Amino acid sequence: MLENWVVMPTCLPLVRRRCHNCASERFLANGKFRVNAHHKLIDAWLLVLCTSCGETAKLTVLERVNVRSVRPDLLDRMHDNDPALAAELLQDPILRRRNRVALDWDGAWRLDTGGSDHLDHEVIDVSVRFAARIPVRPVRLIAEGCGLSRAEVERLITEERIVSAVRLRGRLSDDFTFMLKR
Repeated sequence: MLENWVVMPTCLPLVRRRCHNCASERFLANGKFRVNAHHKLIDAWLLVLCTSCGETAKLTVLERVNVRSVRPDLLDRMHDNDPALAAELLQDPILRRRNRVALDWDGAWRLDTGGSDHLDHEVIDVSVRFAARIPVRPVRLIAEGCGLSRAEVERLITEERIVSAVRLRGRLSDDFTFMLKR
């Protein structure tokens, strides 16, 4: 029996970056943008707030870009402070690399298994899909989805009663499948 699980974000992740004011390393992205025009050039930043002191930091989205080269719908979304755009931009590895930040997804995602009717089957085929690139340990997903402890999942992997084409130890953010044989 094939089950479909989805790892989906529940809110924007925290941004990991050192605060210049208080030395905290967590910032909250609230979906606000700042756009500044210099004649024909435009700059745009995603604003993030320090979780400790509330200091505002800016993540560069556009830097000295010709206004005509920016899509009008993107500019409108930035002016409207679109939280969905903020989520899209935080997923962009180029933006994260340019701003030297990482994302902290702890408590910002959930696993949707579609119910617990699969727990009594002898063999379960599960397809895990990620709605966003959220790095999660597959052992944690399997434990949460099947109602097992992580140690029990590790034991089942060692006994080859949980098998997958991908490595189940470590973190994944790409779709994968696994089979559980009870």
